[in-house]
This record gives sequence, structure tokens and C-alpha cells, in this order.
Amino acid sequence: MVAKLSQHPLDNLISGFDKALRVISGAATATRPYPGARAADGNLVPLDARHSAGLMRVNHVGEVCAQALYHSQARFATSDAMRAQFEQAGREEEDHLAWTAQRLAELGSQPSMLNPLWYAGAYMLGTIAAHLGDARSLGFVVETERQVEAHLAGHLVELPSDDAKSRAIVEQMRRDEAAHGAAASALGASEVALPVKVLMTAMSKVMTTSAYYI
Repeated sequence: MVAKLSQHPLDNLISGFDKALRVISGAATATRPYPGARAADGNLVPLDARHSAGLMRVNHVGEVCAQALYHSQARFATSDAMRAQFEQAGREEEDHLAWTAQRLAELGSQPSMLNPLWYAGAYMLGTIAAHLGDARSLGFVVETERQVEAHLAGHLVELPSDDAKSRAIVEQMRRDEAAHGAAASALGASEVALPVKVLMTAMSKVMTTSAYYI
């Protein structure tokens, strides 16, 4: 049997830096079809178009953060099963990143200018979670996905009724987030402490409020 060669720390650093640049620059590629492709492109009035763009920018920022979280947690995972789970979820989240970027372009808008800040902060949080042990790291994923799923459900209520394309994207994202949370729970996630949940909610509020405009 050939032993699996470990990657040199410098290679890890270069690979991580390259991934961060691709995420922040918007060079994401979807492996699944665009959910909005078959949805009717409603004739949105300017006010509704701006509102949809603000919500989709928030969702794009969420996916930038998801890439950072899953990348850091995969890098510092202590088992192959954990690493595989984070990498698989990260690949599916990259679809979300590409879809939301495409929808922003269709709406004549752009991603958040603060994406480098969001990515760095999320990577730090993922690294801390990973170093707390696999069960707590998985628990962090479960709580994150629970909050994101609720946030997306709220967007389905807020999005203009004529914006079928954005609705199709958000609904597929919501289903994927629920699946990621369930998969993490099945691997043995531990419950996140209440103060941590409150802190996560507060941080999410700051991010979503800022990303809607910037």
C-alpha cells in the first residue's frame, strides 16, 4: 500500500490563498444547472430590482463566508470523513456562489465590496471551530446552516412576487443548506451553546444589513 503523502505547509498556504482570491474575485463555477434558467424573467420596476439585488448580494456574501468556513474546517479537520464532508458541502456551496453572482449581474448590480473582509472573518471563525474538535466543528455547521436556512426562507417572503428567477435560486439554496445541516448532524455534531448562538445571530445581522447596501 502506498502511503498518502501529506501536502507541504507552503503548498497549503498557496492553495488556500488561490482559493480565497478566486472566491473574492467571483471566479466561481457551478457544476449544476442554473435554477433561474427556466423561470420567467419578470418585468421588475426599478425599486423591486434594487431590492432583489440587495437581497441577492446578501446571499452572495453568505456564500463567500460559506466557502471560507468550509475551506478552513476541511483544512483543519482531524479525520478523512470530516474532511470529505466539508469539501463536498463546499463544492455545492460554490454552485450557490456562482448562481448568486450571475443573478446580481442580470439585475445590473454587483457583489459586496467588503467581500475580502467577510471571507477573512469567516475563515477565522471556521479555523477556531475546527480546533475545538470535530463534534463542536460539526455543531457550528449545523447552527450556521439552521440560521442560513431561516434567513433564506425570509428572503422567499421578501423577494418581489415577479422575481421568479431569484426565487428559484433561493429555494434551491434553502434545500441544499438543510441537507448540509442534516449531514453534519448525522456525523455526530454537538449542540452549540446558547451564548454562541446569540453571538452568531448578532454577527449575521451586522453582515446582512451591511451587505444589502455595500
